[in-house]
Amino acid sequence: MTFRTRFAPSPTGPLHLGHAFSAILAHDMARAAGGDFLLRIEDIDRDRSKPEWEAQIHDDLAWLGLSWETPVRRQSDHLALYDRALDRLWAQGLLYVCTCNRRDIRAAASAPQEGGDPAFGIDGLIYPGTCRAHHDPGAPRPHGAALRLDMGAAVGHLNAPSLNFIETGRGPLGETGDIAFDAGDLVTLAGDIVLSRRDFTGSYHLSVVLDDAEQGITHVVRGEDLFDATRLHVLLQRLLGLPTPVYHHHRLIRDDQGKRLAKRDDARAIATYRAEGVGPQDIRAMVGL
Repeated sequence: MTFRTRFAPSPTGPLHLGHAFSAILAHDMARAAGGDFLLRIEDIDRDRSKPEWEAQIHDDLAWLGLSWETPVRRQSDHLALYDRALDRLWAQGLLYVCTCNRRDIRAAASAPQEGGDPAFGIDGLIYPGTCRAHHDPGAPRPHGAALRLDMGAAVGHLNAPSLNFIETGRGPLGETGDIAFDAGDLVTLAGDIVLSRRDFTGSYHLSVVLDDAEQGITHVVRGEDLFDATRLHVLLQRLLGLPTPVYHHHRLIRDDQGKRLAKRDDARAIATYRAEGVGPQDIRAMVGL
């Protein structure tokens, strides 16, 4: 099996040192294995994605000395793929329309009968299931609506509730090797996650598993902050009949206060270092490569 991995940034801001570390690590692992390194642009959020940031991604990565297969896959060119997957999950009775906004969700999750303080899980604030009861499984799937995965129904749909994936890096608690988990735990740890939004088709969780399968990705190299989300991705892979890659979750690059870097942290943007005369090898040294 050829080692095949990818770096998949969103063109919503400048790449920073954390991105450089992840991209270089994935590139070096692929080259060491005699495999393939791909660049994928995750731009389904059309409101926040900008062509100038996409161009900057290409420029920064090339400056770092990385090379990749062409043409580069852009999510916005493959919305039909996400539509078909949503159709399949809807036909299985695993999706429902959600009309709640963030304020509604926080208010419902904080209601006395929910225990007071809102619960946070793998995907952020856990949805209290307000719209789940309104689902009509016989109705056609609406477009331009927010769709949630009925996690309880999804777990029940699986032939085997125990799932697993191979981890070659280390999770936040030192997890490595064959990671097994009970899919039923996702009901309380993640809840009914959003798989498509009103303003764009698909979501990160849905698109990433579909794109990885379409591109034949065998090894996913990404930050340890996404380790817990891998359980959601394995669940979706099983529901959609997709292969599960090997995962390598790496350490995060943090600032002086120990916080992981964000795109708004322009002081650590690759473009800023370039303007200051820092070279690619200096960037490698800064991130410990």
